[in-house]
Amino acid sequence: MNRTELYRQWLQEEYAAQMNGWDFSHLRGRYEEEQDLPWDYEAIVRAFLKPDSELLDMETGGGEFLLSLGHPWQKTSATEGWPPNVELCRQRLSPLGIRFQQAEGKGTLPFADSSFDLILNRHGNYDPAEICRLLRPGGVFLTEQVGARNDRELVELLLGELPLPFPEQTLTYAVEAAQKVGLRILRGEEAFRPIRFWDVGALVWFARVLPWEFPGFSVNTCRKQLSLAQSILEQNGVLEGTIHRYLLVTEKPA
Repeated sequence: MNRTELYRQWLQEEYAAQMNGWDFSHLRGRYEEEQDLPWDYEAIVRAFLKPDSELLDMETGGGEFLLSLGHPWQKTSATEGWPPNVELCRQRLSPLGIRFQQAEGKGTLPFADSSFDLILNRHGNYDPAEICRLLRPGGVFLTEQVGARNDRELVELLLGELPLPFPEQTLTYAVEAAQKVGLRILRGEEAFRPIRFWDVGALVWFARVLPWEFPGFSVNTCRKQLSLAQSILEQNGVLEGTIHRYLLVTEKPA
């Protein structure tokens, strides 16, 4: 396929780059990440989740992971702040009896003090003081976060050197913030692992749905960089970068 045909394909990927919930199925078989993290988020969640736990999933996306847990709906709550996902959650979660509230992760959440035994947050914002307020004594907060250095090689390939969008996103900072409000650290791990793309169109779609990582990216403005990416792909058979993740598990003292 020549560059003109590829360019048209990249424009089609850019046009198709829309998200419902947190769904990357459009890229199935075309990219991979989080295949070899040193922890299993779901397994850790299930180890702490008891049948009678009052559960909150913050920044739930479209509720995909929350629903996969199969926890009793009457003991399940969720929050989400991004408007397209809010509507999706209202359609998907509320009819089940899950207590869904529209709320931003960094703000005050619309629940009473000491409401939850387990609070989950995967790749979302949160306020440690608010977490401490909402947890019952002995309650656990479990979060997996995207770190400050996430996808930087890919960002630099397409856009050059840019400031880190969230430089405070490190395990060290998260541990200090949790301890400051009185939470006890049960577990903390940080990892850097590969992310791989097998066609440039997949990278185009990916960059468009993550504008906070790839600010100002478009096929038209980055056509030369995409052509370079195509050359790298043809030479190496893959485009590779590095993801940055960290896991933090904390407990509110009894």
